[in-house]
Amino acid sequence: MAIEQSHAHGPSEPALRDITIGALLREAAESCPDRLALITGESDPAERRQWTYAELYADALVVARALRERFEPGERIAVWAPNIPEWVLMEFGSALAGTVFVTVNPAYRPEEVAYVLKQSRSAGIFVLPHFRGNPMLESVEKVRGECPELREVIRFDEWEAFMESGRGSEAELPEVSPGDPTMIQYTSGTTGFPKGALLHHRGLVNNGAHTIDRMGVEEGSVWITTMPLFHTGGCVLCVIAAVSKKATQVLVEQFEPGLVLEMIETFGAQAMVGVPTMLIAMLEHPDFARRDLSSVRTMTSGGTTVPEALVARFEKELGVDFTIVFGQTECSPVASMTRPGR
Repeated sequence: MAIEQSHAHGPSEPALRDITIGALLREAAESCPDRLALITGESDPAERRQWTYAELYADALVVARALRERFEPGERIAVWAPNIPEWVLMEFGSALAGTVFVTVNPAYRPEEVAYVLKQSRSAGIFVLPHFRGNPMLESVEKVRGECPELREVIRFDEWEAFMESGRGSEAELPEVSPGDPTMIQYTSGTTGFPKGALLHHRGLVNNGAHTIDRMGVEEGSVWITTMPLFHTGGCVLCVIAAVSKKATQVLVEQFEPGLVLEMIETFGAQAMVGVPTMLIAMLEHPDFARRDLSSVRTMTSGGTTVPEALVARFEKELGVDFTIVFGQTECSPVASMTRPGR
């Protein structure tokens, strides 16, 4: 069932905005409260959850108050999970609470998690018990004694209890400024241990907004999020970017090409970001030829060399505007980007 959308008339270069991540979501909730903001892309349609913009903002405020019951503004909060909707709520809730969001790769092993928690001086961590055979909660408990500043371990499988503490909270949310730090992203670099890149609201909001605008995505489009949220490719170029266009975001927990192709057809998606390996897997999947992908208007890729033949095939077979991004985590992340058609 394709989602009916409203569209603006063509892309334009946006001006720099002096705004926080929380304010960006509030704007979307106030201007289009009933528009679908987030849909979870499970393979079973009966399990798909959804939030309007009004609901997403309301839940993000509950998360923010629940965080304020436990943490002070400026404290670092780690999140260790795949692409689950609670991750998105934490991204916005942390921004509203004035805490600093620390993203953790779901593939990390105990020693890597311990390094991130100690180096970031995280006061709390939100974690799934396990994911794809990785015993994440067990790993946290194993290294907890090595992390002297870690005082809270909150389980995503006990999310409702956490949310209930926010619903009953009278904690005041702080004044947050666009220049305040809001996220620490770990990036490997060329030598040594990963570096923690400290990123602020203004940089993340504008980077996401400018990237999606350069892609030519229209307001109210349907957007498929396949990029991992622990990386700026997911939590900035997908989540923040989609909200800047008040888009409907379909969140895929774990990339599977057949599922992504089904999501495009089911929801009439217009846009997505994918690294070359993802896009090649979609092209090679038997469903590529039989799914109705005519809704797709624009795609972007990056993270490694993007083969010319890959771009040409998507442009020819789907008629999409294909763009390529270049950057690094410290840039929030895009530093340069091609224009559609060039």
